[in-house]
Amino acid sequence: MELMYYSYVYLTALIMFSVGVVSFVLNKNHLLSALISLEFMVLSLFISISVFYQLPEGAAVSLAFITISVCEGALGLSVLVLYTRSFGSENLGTTAFNMW
Repeated sequence: MELMYYSYVYLTALIMFSVGVVSFVLNKNHLLSALISLEFMVLSLFISISVFYQLPEGAAVSLAFITISVCEGALGLSVLVLYTRSFGSENLGTTAFNMW
């Protein structure tokens, strides 16, 4: 019974990760949508890690992972603010990326 529960959790995390990847790939207009898709993928990875490491040592791994993902989210939001201040909008369609 317990193995069946874990397989459902892993399947849910896999579906969540796949939806995040598809959302990230199909997003071509807004930077904020891309960042939300990346955070959704990180959340699905956190679910997988927290289920895989159920031992007391696994709490440290989960805590380290969530700390790094929070730092990644803060860095992404600072890039979003910098991009919005520089270009006036977070719309990626108005920016020419072939400036080099």
